[in-house]
Amino acid sequence: MKKILEKYWDVLSYLFFGVLTTVVNYLIYLPCYNLLGWSAWLSNVLAWCVAVAFAFVTNKPFVFHSHDWSGSTVWPELTKFVGCRIGSGALETAILLVCVDWLGWNGNVWKLITAVLVIVLNYIGSKFLVFKKKK
Repeated sequence: MKKILEKYWDVLSYLFFGVLTTVVNYLIYLPCYNLLGWSAWLSNVLAWCVAVAFAFVTNKPFVFHSHDWSGSTVWPELTKFVGCRIGSGALETAILLVCVDWLGWNGNVWKLITAVLVIVLNYIGSKFLVFKKKK
């Protein structure tokens, strides 16, 4: 069992913290969209900002084992991390804008659908671009 956990730790820990990041995202999105009546795209942008900050401080040490918090390490990681997240966040926001704000489809359902896509894209970006292992 220990060998299996070690072998798949990156994926399992990313899924765990990805779910937590999604919860943080939803804790912002759902009240903004459902209670305050904000548009799906605006609610998503605010939720995205909070979720990206949470994801960086959890993914860096716990998922990708990057424990160097010096400026010379953090700034390049942070800029690449946010850069990758901007791409997936823009895609998610565009989908919500079209499907929910323009077409009138259910914002809660489409937020869930886009979350799956975003988790996959963010894992790929984080693993291969942001926190890649040094040789």
